[in-house]
Parts: sequence; C-alpha cells; structure tokens
Amino acid sequence: MKSASILFVLFAAVLWGTTGTAQSFAPDSTHPVAFGAFRLCIGGAALLLFSILQKNFSLSGWPLPTLFAAALCMAFYQPFFFSAVLMTGVAVGTVTAIGSAPVIAGLLEWLLYKRIPDRKWWAATFTAITGCVFLFANPQAITVDPIGMLLALVAGTAFATYTIVSKELLNSHPPDTVTAVVFTLAAVLLSPVLFFFDLSWIATTEGLGTGLYIGVIATAAAYLLFARGLQGIKSSTAVTLSLAEPMTAALLGVAIVGETLSLLSWTGVFLLMMSIVILSVQRKTEAGI
Repeated sequence: MKSASILFVLFAAVLWGTTGTAQSFAPDSTHPVAFGAFRLCIGGAALLLFSILQKNFSLSGWPLPTLFAAALCMAFYQPFFFSAVLMTGVAVGTVTAIGSAPVIAGLLEWLLYKRIPDRKWWAATFTAITGCVFLFANPQAITVDPIGMLLALVAGTAFATYTIVSKELLNSHPPDTVTAVVFTLAAVLLSPVLFFFDLSWIATTEGLGTGLYIGVIATAAAYLLFARGLQGIKSSTAVTLSLAEPMTAALLGVAIVGETLSLLSWTGVFLLMMSIVILSVQRKTEAGI
C-alpha cells in the first residue's frame, strides 16, 4: 500500500512537471495568472464530471471549515505562485515556493499532530531542497524581490496546508469526491480573476489545446493521483515527493524545448532523484501512517 501511494504521488508530480513545457506552446498573449485560473476551472469541471460518473459524488457529511480551507489553499496557490515567479523570476520563485512547502508541511504536522518527521524525511527533504537550489542556480537570472519572495512563501504554505487538510477530508470521503468538491469550490473562488485579463488566447487552437491538457491531465488527473497517494503516506512525505515536479520540468525542457542544463543543474537533478530514493526505500520496522 505504501509503495503504491509513493508511486501515485510521484506520477502526480511528473504530470505537474509537464505544465511548464505545455504552457510554452500557448500563445504569447497568455498571462500566467489567467492561465492558472483557467487551469483550475477546467480541472475542477473535469473532476466533478468524473466523480459524478463514478456515482460517488456527495454534498453531505463534509466538515465545512476543513473543506473551505482546502479550497482556499488551492485557489490562493495559483495566483500567488505565478505572481511570485513574475516578480522574482523562475529560479527564486520556484525554489522559494516549492522548496519551502516540505518544511512547512513538516512543521504543520508537528504543530497539529505532535508528530515530528523522522530522520529519513529530514535527510530526503534537505537533499531535495538542495537539489532545487542547484537545479535553478543561475546568478544572471536571480532577482531578489522581497514582496515576490513573500508571495512565494505564501504559495508554498498554501500547498503544504492544502495537503494537510486534504488528508483530513480523506478520512471521511473517497479521493475522487474530495478532489472534485475541493477543486470545484476553488475554481468558483478563483474564477473572478479571469475578468481582469485578456482571454482571447482561449479561442485559438494552441491556447485551448494547451489549457485542456493542463486542466484535464496535469491538474485533474494529477491531483486525483495525489489524493489517492495521500491516503497511504504522511502529508510531509507527499509534499517532499512532489519536488519531482521541478526535476521533470527541467528534463522535459532539455528533451523537448531544447534547453541546456549546466553541470550544477544536473547535480540538482541527481540530488532530487536521490531524495526520492531515500523516501521510497522502506524498512520493515517502519511504523504506519
């Protein structure tokens, strides 16, 4: 069960990692924040339809504070992350947001459940964060913007909190229903953002095709896999495993977009792979979740 859960989360992170490459095929007029909101709307609709077809959709028995917390976290993550990247650049924005999330998740587990992550998690998380720093190491592209970094930290906190509260929802509802309800509510909360941006790119073949792929595959399918994986592992472990996302994005950039990585960046890829190996190797004596 635990090995399958790890694979589900890794597959989810790999799908998330395709968003950057896919977005590169969108029209130049596509604003990242509008793209994030559109992605959430498509993903929420796809998840809702899937849950209804599975005949396990239900609006009863939800702990409303936890449900709204999960939806708010997912709604906040999109604009805060993309705004941080716009202000600080991809390197600082990504490392600050994604790199801070595992540590925040570990601290939240300690504060809420009095459960301190074990040494293996700390080793894997430190290795993964170091790998992220190396992966995006590019002194010429670094812009240290305090507000942008603060927004990135908020994005990292939102993702970590989403993971924690989603695991609470999984105690009473199946993962298909949890992702459907949370993302539909998050899409409703974030949809007003779309009125502030030019959406003409959606009418193009490239824009619609890219949006549908990222909404259905890299959002709906990915978060469904993530929720299923979250059932069998700790929240902090799931967030650390999600750092396979930037590694996937970097490798796809080399293979498809034609980007090149420095030796330091390849070292970062190796460290991220090592962190996954550290978390994936389980001892027979390890306690359950």
